[in-house]
Amino acid sequence: MTRRDPDGPPSSRRAFLTGAGKLTALGLIGAAARSVPALALELPFANGHRELATNFPGKGPMILLRTRPPLLETPFEVFDQGVFTPNDRFYVRWHLANIPTIIDPAEFTLKVRGHVKTPLSINLDALVRDFEPVEIAAVNQCSGNSRGFFEPRVAGGEWANGAMGNALWKGVRLKDVLDRAGVKAGAREVRFNGLDTGIVPGTPDFVKSLGVDHARDGEVMIAYAMNGQPLPLLNGFPLRLVVPGWYATYWIKMLDDIEVLETPDDNFWMKKAYLIPDTPFANISPGQTGVASVPINRMVPRSFITNLKAEDAVKSGRSIPVRGIAFGGDAGVGKVLLSSDGGAAWQEAKLGKDHGTYSFRQWETSIRIPAVGPRVLMVKAVNTAGIAQPERANWNGSGFMRNVVESVPVRAV
Repeated sequence: MTRRDPDGPPSSRRAFLTGAGKLTALGLIGAAARSVPALALELPFANGHRELATNFPGKGPMILLRTRPPLLETPFEVFDQGVFTPNDRFYVRWHLANIPTIIDPAEFTLKVRGHVKTPLSINLDALVRDFEPVEIAAVNQCSGNSRGFFEPRVAGGEWANGAMGNALWKGVRLKDVLDRAGVKAGAREVRFNGLDTGIVPGTPDFVKSLGVDHARDGEVMIAYAMNGQPLPLLNGFPLRLVVPGWYATYWIKMLDDIEVLETPDDNFWMKKAYLIPDTPFANISPGQTGVASVPINRMVPRSFITNLKAEDAVKSGRSIPVRGIAFGGDAGVGKVLLSSDGGAAWQEAKLGKDHGTYSFRQWETSIRIPAVGPRVLMVKAVNTAGIAQPERANWNGSGFMRNVVESVPVRAV
């Protein structure tokens, strides 16, 4: 749910946003001349060799998948440090390589056009001054998060589990902006575009669309801040779309253009890319054909153990604390269940503070392993709609929507 912004008067919010934009742009320019350090690590799947990059503007140590366009993964230990992912460790995923390195907040405008009564050109000052500010806690997760674990393997960015993050987003309701423009009768979809562009001529512009009713549901947001700070440039400064409960492909960064359409959007990124099998959990068998496809949309529940990693040694015969994070996808977290015997029996974990339907939720419990030897800890979330993580991992040829009851093998000593 959204709530009113409790911060100070509009003038202080405008100064906060404008000042940060100049610092962000300068930071990106400075980074261009520095090389990526070669601090190596291994992710737990085939071809999992990665470097830990420390020289991207506004970012701490991040797992490097690609430099241009930048793909940076959050190291998994960050998720054990709190329910909100710090801005400087929040993952980064761009589709097109030409990303502006200088954005003057005083000159930036957001256009609203198409099937509307009054086309708008809104600068940042007016966006903050003239619209009610709201906040929402929501998980932003790449459609291909955890793709590296798919078996058989599939093409694409081979992420581990860190292409996700949770933030407290601040901005204005998309509904309020659309209402100011006056959506005409017969509108079907709303299309969103950002400032990034392709290098090769003819590269399809990265644009995404939502149905008009979804766009006007009061939860979809135009955000200008996350976790109490302006958006980092690499995460979409000065504006990005926030679509709670939906995969991040719709969360357009550097948002500068909103177009209301009278007809269904047939652009490349809606009709040919980011399609999933129209099956539960987007699951098919390798080689299966003849399955209808739909654009990827709602997220599904996931949960993880964060304080233990594979092959950690734990004390037998003692109480062992186990904790982690969960989210319900497009619904809240109903419960989190943990097994310490490979799934034979399950115990319900204690849930932490509820920050809202779309947020990470921390959980904790304790287990006792009576004897020395290997054990497999398993965790699964059930959301408030009754949907649980599947026991067997889903599969599709695009490596989207990875989901399964997560397992962590440990050694009792």
